[in-house]
Amino acid sequence: MPHAELKYSSDLIFDAPDLLRKVEETIQAKDSGSGACKGRAYPCDHVHHTHVLLEVCMLPKAHRDAAFIQSLLSDLQDVLKSHIAQSCHMSLGIRFSDGGYITGVHVVDGVEPD
Repeated sequence: MPHAELKYSSDLIFDAPDLLRKVEETIQAKDSGSGACKGRAYPCDHVHHTHVLLEVCMLPKAHRDAAFIQSLLSDLQDVLKSHIAQSCHMSLGIRFSDGGYITGVHVVDGVEPD
C-alpha cells in the first residue's frame, strides 16, 4: 500500500484528486501487487517560489530495484507534468519504508474503507 503526498504552492491550478488517482494507476501499472495508493494533497499559501513536490513511499520489495525506481520516476514525472499547465519548480521522490512500518486495513462493522 503505497502513499503519495502532494505538496504544492496554492497558486498552482490543477485537479489534485485526479492527479493522485493517476499516480495510483501509474504505480499499479508498474507493480500490479502494490495495492491502493493512499494520496494526500497539501496546498500551501506561504511559499518561496512556485513549486510542486510529489513524494511516494512504498514498502521495499526485491523487484523494486534501481531500474524499477528510475522507470517509475519517469512515468510519475510525465503524469505530474500532464496535470500542471503553469510554469513551476518540480520535485519528485520515491522512498522506501523501513522494517518498523506496517500497513493494513481497519474495518469497523464490516464496512471497508473507500
